[in-house]
Amino acid sequence: MAQGIALPLTTSAQREENLAIARGLKQRDVELLDTLILTYQHRLFRYLLYLTGSRELSEDLFQETWMRVLERGSQYHGAARFDTWLFTIARNLVIDVRRKRTMASLEELCDTGDDERPFEPAAGDPTPLDTCLMRENAERVAEALMTLDPLSREVLVLRFHEDLSLDEIAKITRAHLSTVKSRLYRGLAALKPRILQTNPANAEAR
Repeated sequence: MAQGIALPLTTSAQREENLAIARGLKQRDVELLDTLILTYQHRLFRYLLYLTGSRELSEDLFQETWMRVLERGSQYHGAARFDTWLFTIARNLVIDVRRKRTMASLEELCDTGDDERPFEPAAGDPTPLDTCLMRENAERVAEALMTLDPLSREVLVLRFHEDLSLDEIAKITRAHLSTVKSRLYRGLAALKPRILQTNPANAEAR
């Protein structure tokens, strides 16, 4: 299997990649699992860290996620991208942990009914400025991201760090597309001033 899934792939090539992974997981191919862990370990751990805010908890959930992949590999049929399925498993584990601790925390990661008044941005995609701000300084952006509410933070991480489409994010979060768009643009609106506040040079230039 090719390394570096983040590289651009044609639709047919991506489909073949997904089906190959599905076949391997059904056969409990240990070598395939090792390759998947090597390929996705950094992305998965980063996603868990942003969701939980705890390195120790993220490490535990990281291990549990790959155990679930091994145990439930037959449930992956290759219809969707593997990373979408992987992040869905990880997210469900986070929700399970939060459910055990407090329902209030669970509600932060569940749909809270904001579809009743969907926010539809004028443009279909973030502006170049938005993208630039997300990539300008990884450390500063990461610090600012942790100050956002969990739902907005999750969408921003999936969109900009993981480069997933809005449709794929909707599948992972089990939210309507309009809700995902709302969280993305509201998150960006809240994030930009916080990034600027951490950069004295930018603040003085305003």
